[in-house]
Amino acid sequence: MEARIEKIKQQLQSQGYKLTPQREATVRVLLENEEDHLSAEDVFMLVKDKAPEIGLATVYRTLELLSEMHVVEKMNFGDGVARYDLRTDSNKHHHHHLICVKCGSMTEILEDWLGPLEERLEREYGFTVLDHRLDFQGICAKCRDKENSQEEPDKE
Repeated sequence: MEARIEKIKQQLQSQGYKLTPQREATVRVLLENEEDHLSAEDVFMLVKDKAPEIGLATVYRTLELLSEMHVVEKMNFGDGVARYDLRTDSNKHHHHHLICVKCGSMTEILEDWLGPLEERLEREYGFTVLDHRLDFQGICAKCRDKENSQEEPDKE
């Protein structure tokens, strides 16, 4: 974790920003909850435990700055709530998501399935893709199974 914080600190410094204690607390919360796609309010509630003096506006500003610097990706899954996801060095592009419209669950697909499409866009159109997002919205297996079990008639 410390190595990633140091890297983010260097990214901030290269753009003329400092890793203030409030920004560091925000980054630590994001790192500790990497799998969770936290909203700004979620981040704020968790940061308050580490830095009780921090305000919601500070968390919002920090998340926006980190988003502008491509440290985090700001995402909206159709529910009107912005969520934040740390970018990793291992992925050239961001991962993809399966979003259940019934329960709101989210599954990540870490593979980049669009590589061949990007190569074709480059070849056929001379278009270089820098990044992409792919979100599938549908019904997860748990919700589908629950619906199917409710539809079965009772046996007497």
